[in-house]
Amino acid sequence: MARNRSNQTRKPRPRTGEPAPAEKGVLRLIPLGGLGEVGRNMHVLEFDGRMLIIDCGVLFPDPDQPGIDVILPDFAWIADRLDDVEGIVLTHGHEDHIGGVPYLLQLRPDIPLIGSGLTLALISAKLQEYRIKPVLRTVREGDRVHIGTFDCEFAAVNHSIPDGLAVFVRTAGGTVLNTGDFKMDQFPLDERITDLRAFARFGEEGVDVFMPDSTNAEVPGFTTGERDLAPAIAEVFRTSPKRIIVSSFASHVHRIQQVIDAAQEHGRKVAFVGRSMVRNMGIARDLGYLKIPESVLVDHRDLTRMPDNKTVLICTGSQGEPMAALARIAKNDHQIKVGPGDTVLLASSLIPGNESSIYNIINQLSELGANVVHKGNAKVHTSGHASAGELAYCHNIIKPRNVLPIHGEWRHLDAQASIAKRTGVPEDHVVVVRDGAVIDLVKGRIQVVGQVPARQVFVEGGQVDVVNDDTLAERRALAEDGMVTVLLFIDPKTGNIVEDPEYISKGTLPSDEEFQELTPKIQKALHSAVAAGRTEQEQLEHEVRRTVTNWFQRGRRSSPVVIPVVVDA
Repeated sequence: MARNRSNQTRKPRPRTGEPAPAEKGVLRLIPLGGLGEVGRNMHVLEFDGRMLIIDCGVLFPDPDQPGIDVILPDFAWIADRLDDVEGIVLTHGHEDHIGGVPYLLQLRPDIPLIGSGLTLALISAKLQEYRIKPVLRTVREGDRVHIGTFDCEFAAVNHSIPDGLAVFVRTAGGTVLNTGDFKMDQFPLDERITDLRAFARFGEEGVDVFMPDSTNAEVPGFTTGERDLAPAIAEVFRTSPKRIIVSSFASHVHRIQQVIDAAQEHGRKVAFVGRSMVRNMGIARDLGYLKIPESVLVDHRDLTRMPDNKTVLICTGSQGEPMAALARIAKNDHQIKVGPGDTVLLASSLIPGNESSIYNIINQLSELGANVVHKGNAKVHTSGHASAGELAYCHNIIKPRNVLPIHGEWRHLDAQASIAKRTGVPEDHVVVVRDGAVIDLVKGRIQVVGQVPARQVFVEGGQVDVVNDDTLAERRALAEDGMVTVLLFIDPKTGNIVEDPEYISKGTLPSDEEFQELTPKIQKALHSAVAAGRTEQEQLEHEVRRTVTNWFQRGRRSSPVVIPVVVDA
């Protein structure tokens, strides 16, 4: 999973403003997440007053969003209409597609969840932590079911997690094909390929709106198959003299199966480390998606009694998460210690924005003496998303009437749109938008008719929406430029400072002598405020904050957080 880049240039939307209610018989689509970002995927389909939600995921924070746990879609637009929601279709079990479900179900717990066996098992385990007992409806490829007024048919798609599904939605107002995340690996480890025959059949029937995964749309050719990684993984096992520590996404069942197979072949025992890894692999094993011989799997606490060259640990933390097992191991803050002769295999791609954290961990592990194998120096990971060649193939098979690219940053959506046009979709039938756009299918053509709220909703410490952009800006200022507290005793009638101000700084460089330059500037500002009749404490503190901020910005080119405390003397 990757994340959005907040500094991308935003293109103007065709139209903005709250839309009028959808007309009867008109199919409406509202993406609330996943457009302009890779994460928090959520798409709402509305027809005759009823709604179907496809996916409800989270986005992981950027480094410039300190303290944030995850980022949710904005539920504001549907919060007053949750009784109109027929169900939530979950295309697969990755966090960027299911991670927001617990927060939405806290608003209405009985919304049915529709998905494959593994997907529903993963979300059910997550919902136990929230004490929510969900309403589940298990489907599999080939099933065709009615979800309220929506007629849904499911097709198998291959991805980096088993049991992925595309969904073809039929309504009286038109049809929609949402691929979910997919690629076209022709020799997948689970032998479950993307069902192009179903895609072709949908195309023959008529796909009014095609919503394809755009993550790799600008990558030429075809995505490398999972089996092509086997030689590099085998080389790690063949050449590693001591322990092997593998770090991967806790949902990457295929990759972990490859590691287990290699461990069995080389006579090594395997242990899982990390709560999410233990939980997810247990679910995958119980459902038959992960094959682990009884003789191979052990508790990680038992590994201390085994020879180092006979052990493998599989842990979380491939993206540099500070509290994950790998980061703690790298900091020597874990019961598992790494040293010379050990090999660490990072079996996941680098999510954009995480590079600094990941390379820091690589350096720390290398300093401890470990040999670190990663995508940059070995063929140990491949993407779970279709590249441009595969996407063009799908467009040509389906021949959609309209295309709404999903799941990607703006450059990915643009690349998908280009593929659509090159395969024959008229330019005015391809719409590239960001989250919150309201799109109606009218007379066979999609058009943007308005905009609904789709801001990023922050979760911190389990609390939703208590942190906003202003809070984050203040945190960034604290991290980059520090903080200054100015304590002043004044006569509110004259604005005179009656005692020497006290300047308390954290993370800033001015000396006490330099701070004294500020006192006459503050005094002048206070006199002007009192002369203008601004004598309230809040007004005077505002003048102090403005004066100190200007002094730092002009003289030191920094912007610390300024906390003025004005006391009536």
